[in-house]
Amino acid sequence: MYNPGGGGEGCSGSMKRTPTPEEREREAKKLRLFEELEDTWLPYLTPKDDEFYQQWQLKYPKLVLREAGSVPEELHREVQAAFATLHKHGCLARDLVRVQGKDLLTPVARLLVGNPGCTYKYLNTRLFTVPWPVRGSNISYHEAEVAAACQTLLSLNSYLQLETVQAWEELVAKERANIDEVPVCIGPDFGLGIFDGPDEADIRSRSAYNVTLLNFMDPQKMPYLKEEPYFGMGKMAVSWHHDENLVDRSAVAVYSHSCEGPEEDSEEDSPLEGRDPDTWHVGFKISWDIETPGLAIPLHQGDCYFMLDDLNATHQHCVLAGLPPRFSSTHRVAECSTGTLDYILQRCQLALQNVGDVTDSGGVSLKSLEPAVLKQGEEIHNEVEFEWLRQFWFQGSRPRKCTDWWCQPMAQLEEMWRKMEGVTNGVLHEVRREGVPVGQRNAMVTAILASLTTRQTLRREWHARCQSRIARTLPADQKPECRPYWEKEDPAMPLPFDLTDVVSELRGLLLEPTP
Repeated sequence: MYNPGGGGEGCSGSMKRTPTPEEREREAKKLRLFEELEDTWLPYLTPKDDEFYQQWQLKYPKLVLREAGSVPEELHREVQAAFATLHKHGCLARDLVRVQGKDLLTPVARLLVGNPGCTYKYLNTRLFTVPWPVRGSNISYHEAEVAAACQTLLSLNSYLQLETVQAWEELVAKERANIDEVPVCIGPDFGLGIFDGPDEADIRSRSAYNVTLLNFMDPQKMPYLKEEPYFGMGKMAVSWHHDENLVDRSAVAVYSHSCEGPEEDSEEDSPLEGRDPDTWHVGFKISWDIETPGLAIPLHQGDCYFMLDDLNATHQHCVLAGLPPRFSSTHRVAECSTGTLDYILQRCQLALQNVGDVTDSGGVSLKSLEPAVLKQGEEIHNEVEFEWLRQFWFQGSRPRKCTDWWCQPMAQLEEMWRKMEGVTNGVLHEVRREGVPVGQRNAMVTAILASLTTRQTLRREWHARCQSRIARTLPADQKPECRPYWEKEDPAMPLPFDLTDVVSELRGLLLEPTP
C-alpha cells in the first residue's frame, strides 16, 4: 500500500491499466490486514511508553537515531541555510507521479541532488539530479547561492556516510560480542542477516550514498492529509512504504529539520493517546505484521536516523506530520545500473551500430536484418524515449531550475533517438520491399511488432498525461511538455507520431497466408 504522501489531491482521467501481479498481491495483503483489524487499532509505542526502547532494541535493531546534539553545530547551520536557499529559489516542487494507472500530485515537494548524471526513479517517475560538485566536475549553477547549497549537501552526504559506517560497525560489534542490548531476533523472515560476515569494504559500499532526495512540506497549507490507517497515529505526510530503487541491503540516512512553527499545545485536546500531533515523527512497523507494536519516533530539529542493511525491505516506514513546515534530506545508494547518463548513452550507441550509409532517398541503410539485432534496437528506442526523454520533459523546466547540466545530454539523446526513428523506418522499408521471402519478412515483423505496439500505447498515454486536468493546474514552469511530439506529415520526421496504422499493417502482414 502506498499513497504518494497521503495527499489524495486528485487524479487524471487517464487510461486504465491492468494492475501488475505485485500490485494485486499487495492490495490483497492490505485487504486481509484490514479484515483482521476490523475496527481496532494495532498497538504502537512512543518514548513515553516504558517498553519503547526495549521493543526498539528487540524488533528494530537496525534502526539508529542520532539526536541533533551529536551533529556539529556548524553543519546544522549550513544545512538549514541550504534548505532555505533551495526553497527560496523554487528548486523543490511536488511530483506528478503515476500510481496504479492514475496521476497523483504528491503533497511533499522534492528535489534530487547527487552525483552528476545519476537519476532516481520512484512511483514511475524518474528524477534527474541537480549535480553536487564532486571532485573533478565542472558544474555551472544559475545562482551562487544554489552552488553553495549543493556543496553543503555534498558535505552533509560525506558526514552521513561516516556516521552510517560507524553505526553499522557498532551494530556488528555488539552482535559479535553478544551484548544483550541487541538480541538476535529469531524467525523465518526476520533476523540480523548482516552478521554473517560483512567486511569493511562491503559496509562502506552499502553506505556510499550517491544521491539525496530532499523533501519539504508545510502541513498548514495542505487542505487534506490522510489518517494513518493501522495504528491511529494521526495525519501522515508520507504513507507506509519501502524506499524504491536502492542497492540491495544498502543503508538510508535521513537528516530532519522542522522549521519554527506556531506554538500550540494540542496534546490535551487531541483524541490521540499516543504521539504528540504537533511534533513530526517517523513511524516504523514490520511489514504485514499485526502482532509486533509499531514505533512512532519524534523528530526534533536536526535529528538524523539511519536504516541499516535490510530494514527497508523487512519493515515499512511512514512520516507523521507535525505542525511546523519540515525539510528532510534522505541520502540513498540508488540502484543506478540502468539509471545513469553513461548507461543510456552506451545503450543508444549500441542501437546505432546497426546504422549503415545514408541511402539515395535520404533514409538509412541497415547493416544487419537479423531479428535479434532489430529487436534489440527497437527496445533501446523505447527505452530512451520513455525512460529518459519523456520523463525529462514531463517535468517541465524543473530539471533546469538550478543548472543547465542536463540540457546538452538531453539534446544528444534526442538526436540519437531521432536516428532511431530512421532505423525503424528502414526496417519497415525492408519489410515492405517486394521479393522478400515470407519467412524472413515474418521474422522481421515479429522482432519489432511488440516494441512498436508498446511505443504506440505509451505515446498515447504520455500525451494524455500531459493534457490531463491535474497537469493543467500546475504552475507554468512545472507544466508537462509532451516531447518529442510532431504533427502528421511533418517532413522532418520519417514516421508519424501515431503508429496505429503501422501496427495494424504489421499485424496484417503476419496474418497473410503463406504462398
